[in-house]
Amino acid sequence: MEDKTKANILANKKRPEDPIDNALRPTTLNELIGQKQVKENLSIQISAAKKRGEPLEHVLFYGPPGLGKTTLAHIVAAEMGHSIKVTSGPAIERAGDLAAILTNLRAGDVLFIDEIHRLGRQIEEILYPAMEDYALDIIIGKGPQAKSVRLKLPRFTVVGATTRLALITAPLRARFGAVYRLDYYDDDSLADVIRRGAGLLKVPCDEEGIREIARRARGTPRIALRMLRRVRDFAEVKFTGQINKTIARTALDMMNVDAMGLDEIDRRVLLTIIDKYNGGPVGLNTIAASISEETDTVMDVIEPYLLQLGFLDRTSQGRLATALAYEHLGRKVPARQAQIDLFTQDQ
Repeated sequence: MEDKTKANILANKKRPEDPIDNALRPTTLNELIGQKQVKENLSIQISAAKKRGEPLEHVLFYGPPGLGKTTLAHIVAAEMGHSIKVTSGPAIERAGDLAAILTNLRAGDVLFIDEIHRLGRQIEEILYPAMEDYALDIIIGKGPQAKSVRLKLPRFTVVGATTRLALITAPLRARFGAVYRLDYYDDDSLADVIRRGAGLLKVPCDEEGIREIARRARGTPRIALRMLRRVRDFAEVKFTGQINKTIARTALDMMNVDAMGLDEIDRRVLLTIIDKYNGGPVGLNTIAASISEETDTVMDVIEPYLLQLGFLDRTSQGRLATALAYEHLGRKVPARQAQIDLFTQDQ
């Protein structure tokens, strides 16, 4: 159980202890750290809409978990000066669920749909005219007596968020006036996020301690703030409560998070490819079965960061561990792998 808890600290999924993040979330674009290009474009879009006295165009945010899609949805509503209604794709199971939500919206309101790629096809068919024509088509009665009734809706804004853009159907994607990708944060931006979080949590933390946490946070603000809270707990129990580089390093080492931000399950994936399958190529299903994890977990949670670091390659034949992965794990790079990496770089 303890190992599972250590491995889960870097999971990008929301966890029960994360509601405290609501207090740490920025409420305006000026307070938001990072995502400079998205902020600039969104600021222009919001200013133009307010100048014309119109609701904001529908907006879609996509990218890996934990980068601020939900935060940006709340900021959009706050900047526009309207209320936000929050739901998610899996929560809208029937057409009546969506109809109830839409008919309760007021002019200018923001409807935030998280994991929008998981909307059912029938639900999408109802959402299309709502987004495009601000109308709700409902069927009254059954059989020959059935008739279609169109209800007018106030002009509102749909803000969608997804980690799997490719799973959103083309007709739904086309109805968003702006689509923004959120990228991983660099260490400087993460340090700013941690510095702000430490201030709000009233955690004494020196610059080296902040940098140590930032380096291991996988470029993700959610993970950075989660680490900050765990290191704070360690500092309060084992020391005087102040976080410095030594305390941050010791605490994160206890959580099995190494200097590059890899945790136990990341290393298990790489070692499985290297030791069991001679560095690859090996298929995703085989890797998942070897480490007793779901394929979606490996593909959506583990692989993106390993790919970003250059520790893993995706090929048509399967996954390959790179020379950088061998070096990081203290393994000798085989001559065959060095040649593969050289060929990959040439391509």
